[in-house]
Amino acid sequence: LGLAIAGAAASALTGFISYPRLYCYFRECCLQRHDRRAAVALQENLDRKLFGQHLVNKVVVKAVKGFLNNTNAKKPLALSLHGWTGTGKNFVSKIVAESIYKRGLQSKYVHQFVATLHFPHAHSINLYKDQLQSWIRGNVSICPRSLFIFDEMDKMHAGLIDSIKPFLDYYELLDGVSYRQAIFIFLSNAGAEKITEVALDFWRNGRTREDIQLTDIQNALSVSIFNNKNSGFWHSTLIDRNLIDYFVPFLPLEYKHVKMCVRVEIESRGYAVDEDILTRIADEMTYFPREERIYSDKGCKTVDAKLDYYYDF
Repeated sequence: LGLAIAGAAASALTGFISYPRLYCYFRECCLQRHDRRAAVALQENLDRKLFGQHLVNKVVVKAVKGFLNNTNAKKPLALSLHGWTGTGKNFVSKIVAESIYKRGLQSKYVHQFVATLHFPHAHSINLYKDQLQSWIRGNVSICPRSLFIFDEMDKMHAGLIDSIKPFLDYYELLDGVSYRQAIFIFLSNAGAEKITEVALDFWRNGRTREDIQLTDIQNALSVSIFNNKNSGFWHSTLIDRNLIDYFVPFLPLEYKHVKMCVRVEIESRGYAVDEDILTRIADEMTYFPREERIYSDKGCKTVDAKLDYYYDF
């Protein structure tokens, strides 16, 4: 009887492991969510949670959806997100991660690097280059659909990011490993001035922000970043060799967008929206330029802290 039970258990375990979908229901797997479902989840979340960023919504969805559905990609997907603090760069990278892996940023297949935390010392740049190559090589070997997020690119030491150039290039294999299914997302405040310049020009000419097209910004943005000595992309081969697929501009947020952020945050905490408090929080934010006061200088970044002050959560 004992042998029969043991045999049945072994058979059940073998069957469990033999069916990846069943196994991945209980344990996180690489390529866990079907690519088409991931693209739908990404679109829905951006439509529902991202405000004032029509270019971001359009470009990120199109780029990620096209890449996930491409069974014969020639290179990894590389997106560079640019804009002021609080405009949604980290938020969008979080949504991309959650659309591909259920655990999002907590997934073992999603890897975040923060320049000031992981690469703080200029004198250690050669060590960081070796470590970065080793981390990427090791993780893509385990999971081809690995997601790498590099935050604070504007604070990264120039030249460091070029160490990952081989992984973003058009190689079929590097030492037996293919990187063509991986995704790289770079976040930076660099280029925010150029983005604001374009947005203000449209506003002053009586045109809406929704009239702004990617072609109105992308080329000037990439040149600005490439020539910015305070950016990790300064004279980078990733830009010079056209390995960044999209430079995605995050427009500065207006008063109405701040109010949208406040409303969603209140509702997410399960509280009824008090319109008076909502307006007061939006009014307390500081706006620029000094005369026109159009754009929030912190975007929606301090909304949480202000809500804690007004609401007894």
